Amino acid sequence: MIGYVTLGTNDLPRAVAFYDRLFESIGGSRILEQERSVAWGFGPTAAAFGVIRPFDGKPATVGNGVMVSLAMTTPAKVDTLYRLALSLGATDEGAPGERGDRIYAAYFRDLDGNKLMIFFMK
Repeated sequence: MIGYVTLGTNDLPRAVAFYDRLFESIGGSRILEQERSVAWGFGPTAAAFGVIRPFDGKPATVGNGVMVSLAMTTPAKVDTLYRLALSLGATDEGAPGERGDRIYAAYFRDLDGNKLMIFFMK
C-alpha cells in the first residue's frame, strides 16, 4: 500500500552518504536523484525511501511520534544493519532484541534525528 516515505534533512549530501551505505548493505539502490531529494528502491513492488530538503525552505525537523520501519528477513540482518547504522553515525534508540513474542527489532536515529526501526517478524 505504501509507495514511498521521505524524511527531512538539513544536510542532503551527508544524509545521502549515510543512506547509500546503509541501503547498499541490504540491496537498495538509488532510483531518483533531484536537487532537493534522493530516493532508494528495493524492487519493483517494494516501497521506496527518500531524504529531502523541505520545499518550504524551513529547516527539517523530526516529527514527534514519526518512525520508519524497515523489514528484514532474519534477526541476523537486523543486528548487522543496526551495527552498520551506528558505525555510520546513527544514535542508539534501542539495541536489537525481542519485542514481545513475534518481533525482533532494533531502533536508531539517523544523522538528522529521524527515528527508524529495523525488524524481523516471526
